[in-house]
Amino acid sequence: MRFASISVVDQDLDAIISQVSKSILDRLGESVDVALVFPSTHFARRAEGFARELKAAIGARVMVGCCGEGVIGPTHEIEGEPAIAVVAAKLPGVGVEPFFISAQDAMQIARNPMQLHKAYDPPDGTRFFVMLADPFSAPMEGILAAFNTGCEGVPIIGGMVSGARQPGESVLFMNDRVMHEGVVGLAFSGPIGVDIIVSQGCRPIGPVFEVTAATNNVIDALGEESPLERIGDLLDELDEDDRQLLHNGLFIGRAIDSSKETLGRGDFLIRGVIGADNQSGAIAIGDVIETGERVQFHLRDARTAREDLEMMLSPHSLFDDPSGAFLFSCNGRGTHLYQEPDGDISAITGFFRGLDVAGFFCAGEIGPVGGKNFLHGHTASLALIRPETKDPKSRPPA
Repeated sequence: MRFASISVVDQDLDAIISQVSKSILDRLGESVDVALVFPSTHFARRAEGFARELKAAIGARVMVGCCGEGVIGPTHEIEGEPAIAVVAAKLPGVGVEPFFISAQDAMQIARNPMQLHKAYDPPDGTRFFVMLADPFSAPMEGILAAFNTGCEGVPIIGGMVSGARQPGESVLFMNDRVMHEGVVGLAFSGPIGVDIIVSQGCRPIGPVFEVTAATNNVIDALGEESPLERIGDLLDELDEDDRQLLHNGLFIGRAIDSSKETLGRGDFLIRGVIGADNQSGAIAIGDVIETGERVQFHLRDARTAREDLEMMLSPHSLFDDPSGAFLFSCNGRGTHLYQEPDGDISAITGFFRGLDVAGFFCAGEIGPVGGKNFLHGHTASLALIRPETKDPKSRPPA
């Protein structure tokens, strides 16, 4: 199992294709099994010819990708410049099946999860999926819920296309085809292992509360008191630095398993607090929530985001290095979050020197938390790929 990755900053597509193909072929030889390709939106209007030429140039049996407002290469995050990031691999014995779910099928799947296998029947023994989706036509939360039911326990990583401002502007690749709607993806099966890190970049503040009254996305009571009263109590306990962090927004974590006795980082699905009613004391959050769930408020900043990612990476430094990786970071990260460029990729390459990785800045990131796949915001979702092995020392436990 071998990977090769590269990022190129250039306005000339011919020069990009030449440089990418030379680098990939020099390292992997001809007949690449799979390539993930992420051009910046500067090349969206030339996507069809570009996809066809690049696939032929690197000899990829399977190729998927999408345009993004920023791309991520093996050493740098590239924002605002014409660029491309590519990661390709030779995967002996591994099944790699590309698929496309149209906007119409995506809507049907989201409405009725039983429609999933009519629109797409995943290969037996699928180990994990990569999915890239148009935010205007793919109701991803419903689609992921259907996969969570129909392909229970199979992790999904990926992201929503960024940079498009209206329907029809998104660009998705699948081999020689270019689509402007729906979902493209890859199903990996066979002797391949994946460990997915979803770094939500938050830290908890205050106690864990039980939701004692809620309707849809509105929380009316936390432990029989109004959420605004609870927030007021938290403010009294925060130091000045943490109070300043509230300018970045207040977040709330939904426990993935509310029956779990002790909850910590990695046990919560982070959502934003998006509104409040001063009269009733209720708050609205960016998700549907139910009475009986346990929640905890969270703060986010650059330091916390970096620490969270490094904390989640640290166990992997004790095992064999990955063969390659895919990275999907929020377009609100990068230099929008960190004071310096390359915030996420530098943390990753600090643990894995020379790791072949590529990805893009997303308008929503896909990854598993607590054994279920979700659509996230403000996260870094990283897939670390290793050969399947029976040696327990060679890779972290699931």
